[in-house]
Amino acid sequence: MLLVQAGSSGLTSDDCRWLREGSARGHQRARKVPIIVEGRELVLERINAVDRDPDARLFTGPRGGRISTAVLRDATHWDEVVASLGYEHLRRHDLRHTGLTWMADAGVPIHVLRKIAGHGSLSTTQRYLHPDGASVTAAGQALSEHLSTGWSQSGPRLRAV
Repeated sequence: MLLVQAGSSGLTSDDCRWLREGSARGHQRARKVPIIVEGRELVLERINAVDRDPDARLFTGPRGGRISTAVLRDATHWDEVVASLGYEHLRRHDLRHTGLTWMADAGVPIHVLRKIAGHGSLSTTQRYLHPDGASVTAAGQALSEHLSTGWSQSGPRLRAV
């Protein structure tokens, strides 16, 4: 089930900033899922299509129920697309890792990422994050800049905390 953050009247794409996702499976936690600007019009269209029913599914499979893995694979031509890109090993779940990594790269704090992902612990969220070489290099450069400014003439000093 997906619930929108906005009220029931005068809903605009700016109101569709996040959805709350629940699950029929008891082991998953309900969580807020951010909707980026580029997807808000589509979400608004779907909300209007279901007459703003908070219990309605915004996206359904061909028979009106939940979207199964097979339906998603077929509808997106997943196997053909990843083969044509040379990424036959890519799984749809890898896109979740990518999305969380991109959010981390954009500066979203890890405790917020944990809530978005619905993880119970930060260590699970950390396993989803895959910084690229440029991010690691930038971290080293940031440390160098930090150490080169604001220190005494004799350089940084260690102190017991």
